[in-house]
Formats: sequence, structure tokens, C-alpha cells
Amino acid sequence: MLDAPLHSADRKKDATLMVTAEHPDPEESKTLRLLWPQWQGAAPQTVAELVPELPLHAAQTGYSLGSSILNALLPTGGGTTVHVPVSEQNGDTDPQGGIIARQLVLAQLREAVSLIEQAQPEKIVTLGGECSVSIAPFAYLAEKYGDDMAVVWLDAHADCTLPSDPYDAYHAMALAHLTGHGDSEFIDALPATVNASNAAIAGVHAWTDWDRPNAHAWGIESFSAQQLNDDTEPLLSWLKATGCSRVAVHLDLDVVDSNEIIFGLGMEPNGLSRTALIRTLTELSQVADLVAVTVAEYVPRQVIAVRELLASLPLP
Repeated sequence: MLDAPLHSADRKKDATLMVTAEHPDPEESKTLRLLWPQWQGAAPQTVAELVPELPLHAAQTGYSLGSSILNALLPTGGGTTVHVPVSEQNGDTDPQGGIIARQLVLAQLREAVSLIEQAQPEKIVTLGGECSVSIAPFAYLAEKYGDDMAVVWLDAHADCTLPSDPYDAYHAMALAHLTGHGDSEFIDALPATVNASNAAIAGVHAWTDWDRPNAHAWGIESFSAQQLNDDTEPLLSWLKATGCSRVAVHLDLDVVDSNEIIFGLGMEPNGLSRTALIRTLTELSQVADLVAVTVAEYVPRQVIAVRELLASLPLP
């Protein structure tokens, strides 16, 4: 049976209720499985445009169902599973400081950081949730490993948006804040940030007018989907050149070519093939110690639709 993610009503409960230890001995495994189905970082109008076949709130909160499905599909391992409490509410939909639902996503970020610090893992698997769920686990590991950890951001989009840019959804600002650019209150909530020279965007094929110059100005390297479909070696050479012995990988499922299959919220054609994605992750793990993987932006459209259908039926 799946553990349901906790919501705002559960925030006052003892934090131990949020942790499920499959192996009570903390020395048995130092890998944390973080279930964080945060959805408020995606703009409501964007969700409505990309998932028009579903009621808006069902589509938005579908990240929760996606996180649970990912958790069920992954093999059971040792260590601890932590659920980050996620409110069912939108929060203030009017952008504050250029960020939709600013206070809500900031509070959830702080809670995620706190839960991770309590667990003190050496490695983290995060199952989201929109793209901003990588920020807290990667920031924790950046403090732990310092400049010996690189970040590979596998995503159709660069996620280098700033609050001052035209798009005000926090999930598009994830890599910006992780590398220390953006809202100072969010950055101050992080244990550490990642040096931009140790970050690379991989599989990108849907640049905006603003995130390309942002990434370039900060010194974040990028590798297109076409490059990785052809060969992983340019990305591997970059990783070796950083001198980092560890790597954290963010996987937004919209990096996969939507002409092949649609996994994520976004539907972006001409992305990575599934074969190239598996090759890229496999070869990265052969060059450096894989200390984190995030799977983000999984929106199981058909499952959500079936759930909505069943909820409407007069079943006995």
C-alpha cells in the first residue's frame, strides 16, 4: 500500500510521523528517498494549457499521484523514506516578488531542508513534484560535498528564469536559485548553493528568450538534446573537467522527446530518446559517484483521468 503524502493539516504532528524507516538501523543505508509532490511551483495557466483534458485542480495536484506511482515502481531499498508535507492549497496566485504562491513554496522549501537535515543522508533519491523539488536535496548535498559535486540538469528547459523575468512560476527558477541567483529569501533558506561552473544543462531543447542569456552569463554549460542523442562524450568530458568525483542528476521527464512518448507536464518535441537518456545516466554514473537523482514533472494523465472518472461513478 502506498503511503499518502502529508498535507498542511498534518504539519503540527510530530516529525517522526513523516519518516518511514524500512530498516531501523540508520547505518544500514545512507540513501534517503524523498517524496515531495510539490505542485504550486507550476503556473496554473501553464497547467491548464498543457493538460486541457482534465479539471485544473486535478491536473495540478496530479503531481502527488505521480510521486506515489514513482515510489511504487522503484525497487525497495534500505534506508529511510521521507514525505515532505505539501498543502492542497494554491496559496496566493498573485505573484509576490515575481513568484506565484511565494510564501507557500518558501515554507515547503524550508520544511524539506529541515527534514533532509534530520535524516543526514549521504545520497538522495527525490520523487516529485515539479522541478523545484531538486533545490533542497541538491543544496544539502552541496553543503556536504562542497566543490566535489557537480550537477547535471536533464531538462527540456533551462530553468534559469529569475523572478524579474516574464514567467513567474517557481519551477522554472529551480537551477537559478540552486546556483545562487534569484530571490534572496529563498537562497538564504538553503544550506549551500552550487557553483555555476559545476552545473550543466543537458538535453535542453526549449530555450526561452531569457534563460539562455542567464545561463550564459552565470557560466552554466549546456548540451542540446541532439548532442546527447548522438554521443554522451561531450557531457562526460565536461564532468571530468570539473574535477568533481560526485554528481547529482535532475531528471525532468519532459526532456524525453514528446514525439516518442509523453511523460511530463511539458510536451516538447525533438528531445532525448529514451535510449539516449538511459545511456547518459549510465555513463554519468561510471564517471562519477551518483549521489542524487531527482525524477520530476511526472503527470500521469490517464491515471488522473481514471481517478476522476471513478470518483464520479455511482459504484455500489
